[in-house]
Amino acid sequence: MRLPAGERVGVQAPLGRRLVHVVERREHGAYVVLTAADPDGPVPLPGQFYMLTAAERWGGGGDERPLLPRAFSVLRVSGASRPVLEFMLEAVGPGTERLCELGEGEGLQLLGPLGLGFTAPADGRRAILCGGGVGTAPLAILQDVLLADGIPQTALLGFRDAAHAAGAALLSDAVVATDDGSLGRSGLVTELLADALDSGGDAEVYACGPPPMLEAVRALCEARGVPAQLALESGMACGYGACFGCVVPVHGGGYVRLCVDGPVLEAARLDTCLTAGHGSGG
Repeated sequence: MRLPAGERVGVQAPLGRRLVHVVERREHGAYVVLTAADPDGPVPLPGQFYMLTAAERWGGGGDERPLLPRAFSVLRVSGASRPVLEFMLEAVGPGTERLCELGEGEGLQLLGPLGLGFTAPADGRRAILCGGGVGTAPLAILQDVLLADGIPQTALLGFRDAAHAAGAALLSDAVVATDDGSLGRSGLVTELLADALDSGGDAEVYACGPPPMLEAVRALCEARGVPAQLALESGMACGYGACFGCVVPVHGGGYVRLCVDGPVLEAARLDTCLTAGHGSGG
């Protein structure tokens, strides 16, 4: 796999959901990583995502009303023709709690890969990866491809505390900051980013995380004239662009749908990242 250059592209998903099975479940502090073989699906590009549901007991409340699918960036992929996918999850509500319960052999319904992913750095720039929390996920597969392509990169990751910072092990040689100072640098990952940008040299930033973090990344890069690609989080109900639940405003007026026009967008297209929703809501 090579990272596309120039125009943003995405691998097209087969129509309909596919039933796959979990082949491994492991924990990294506060996070759960599920691995599932997807022999009938294509190999995704870094930055693309999937809509996930548990094959059984996918409902909430006394009447077990079906929950909406949850959108997750692919964390890592292996296998050239019969992909094995990894997803990084955190239990923050009934939907993600059910997904995090899944164990080896249990069924997982998935739709994907969806959306448009990252592109290669322009003009020989080095890549700076900047992630917050579960925003670590798309940066892991991106780092894998950058390393394979011989593109210089630095990974900067921010977490709430040491329990969440265990997720940093999913990337190689990541520099870590924690809000409470329990691991790595005390403070925000954007402070690490500011230092990296001020150290000199041409760079392109790749970021994923909650909207306040992405807005800080966007503002830092705008002030320094540094190009940035942001993988935005938003509540997604369909993944096909039909429901318009994940729209964000762009420069010059109008909106784009993150599920089909993103989730990766150039920072220069955005006035702010604060209008984007916070993930799937659990």
